[in-house]
Amino acid sequence: MEDIHIKGVHEAYFMPTVNFEVATGNCEISGESYLEETTKFYAPLLNWIRDYIDTVRGPLKFDIKLSYFNTSSSKCLVDILDMLKTYQKKGGQVTVNWYYEDSDEELEEVEDFILETGLQINKIPME
Repeated sequence: MEDIHIKGVHEAYFMPTVNFEVATGNCEISGESYLEETTKFYAPLLNWIRDYIDTVRGPLKFDIKLSYFNTSSSKCLVDILDMLKTYQKKGGQVTVNWYYEDSDEELEEVEDFILETGLQINKIPME
């Protein structure tokens, strides 16, 4: 199993920066996620999490620092959070931190993710 490092791109579509580290279990998605082929981009991330859960079985710390994401990215984020919730229910140690811009609209989005997944998400204002 290898780390994932993807440098974000801002062109016609926006690809987020991704850093997933096997040794620490630290995972971060940051920037903006507005992709043409969203499921194609997120599939390897979901596979990495699945492999980590099945083989490493260590703690996972997931930091989400997205200033913008479209509806299809939102669906993929729900898939990730659902996978983390399932891992947590099986005894895995999971921490999810959602960094948000200081606006009521973004806080509502985070609350929607909490309601949809049932996962505890720490809400942290971006500095």
